[in-house]
Amino acid sequence: MAVINSIADREQDMKAWRHLLHQHPETSYEEVWTSDFIAAKLQSFGIEIHRGMGKTGVVGVLRGNGNGTSAIGLRADMDALPMQEMNEFAHVSKTPGRMHACGHDGHSTMLLGAAQYLAETRNFDGTVYFIFQPAEEGGNGGEAMIKDGLFDQFDMKTVWGMHNWPGMDVGKIGVHSGACMAAADFFEMRITGSGGHAAIPDLAIDPIPCGAAIVQSLQSIVSRRVAALEPAVVSVTIFESGSAFNVIPGSARLGGTARSFSPDVRKFLEESIHEIAMATAKAYDCEIEIDWQPGYPPTVNHAEESARAVDVAANVLGAENIITDLQPSMGAEDFAYMLAEKPGSYIWLGAGPAKNGAMLHNDRYDFNDDILATGASYWARLVESELPK
Repeated sequence: MAVINSIADREQDMKAWRHLLHQHPETSYEEVWTSDFIAAKLQSFGIEIHRGMGKTGVVGVLRGNGNGTSAIGLRADMDALPMQEMNEFAHVSKTPGRMHACGHDGHSTMLLGAAQYLAETRNFDGTVYFIFQPAEEGGNGGEAMIKDGLFDQFDMKTVWGMHNWPGMDVGKIGVHSGACMAAADFFEMRITGSGGHAAIPDLAIDPIPCGAAIVQSLQSIVSRRVAALEPAVVSVTIFESGSAFNVIPGSARLGGTARSFSPDVRKFLEESIHEIAMATAKAYDCEIEIDWQPGYPPTVNHAEESARAVDVAANVLGAENIITDLQPSMGAEDFAYMLAEKPGSYIWLGAGPAKNGAMLHNDRYDFNDDILATGASYWARLVESELPK
């Protein structure tokens, strides 16, 4: 029950890879440098590579010792976020307005570390597919790879994912059977009134009070319309209108997100947001246009695979360090598309306290290099367990 020694011995190599990836962040479908780097590493390990699936995706293929026909897929996301990094360490982003603020640099590194170990030992019977996925951050990269034939070309029985989890202690792994991350949908509203002078509001139709009333009323959906035991979130995150102190603007823009697990609740949130917005606009004598943008579905772990993930994690860290009663997250993840097609499980790898309070998607976040060997060891032991010799 420990991190694999030969992987731990290469921790400095993995750290160097991670820092290089961190310095070269690329957003959805722009991961050209990143995919080149990953492909070159896989080839240097003697692993067969396939490129171009999902535009910039990379799939490595490794066959073990034996004649086994079973196969599994291990997935890591590799895209960054469109935000300016505020860190000042040596491996800070070299690309203005781009940053690895969610740890995908670490996810890719851990999968590379496992690939190197497995290519050397081949202590398994069957085939493992290393899936380096683009565009997780809102770009539907997982779905894009599937549409490009990921599961048609590579016939894997199961598929597995992992995410670093700040706030969970280093040396812990969380596994939640069932829905572990929410569906995420987005909405945008454009409210049209009639602009005018701020001194004579009676001659205008002010969209701002209308927007404020919509924001306030939307808060009642979860608190008064959704059953108390059903998880749901409605958040308005954009409210834009006007540009001068003495002008009543002619329009306002609202935007936000709705999160849920249940398909029925997901549909109900959409219907309720539309109903409230339309009725409120009418009451304020405004026109309104609503653009509803369906996002990722819920990420649903399969029970049998989650139980096996717990066993593998316990083999690496000890049973006492595996958390199985972890609450689901209202965050979203496009690994959901892969789990909808194939059985598998998505785990959370403890990353320790957030440094300086910088959680995921913070401009001072940085992946914790201390967990690289743990994540790579989990991947390696999972392959050896799922594809035994």
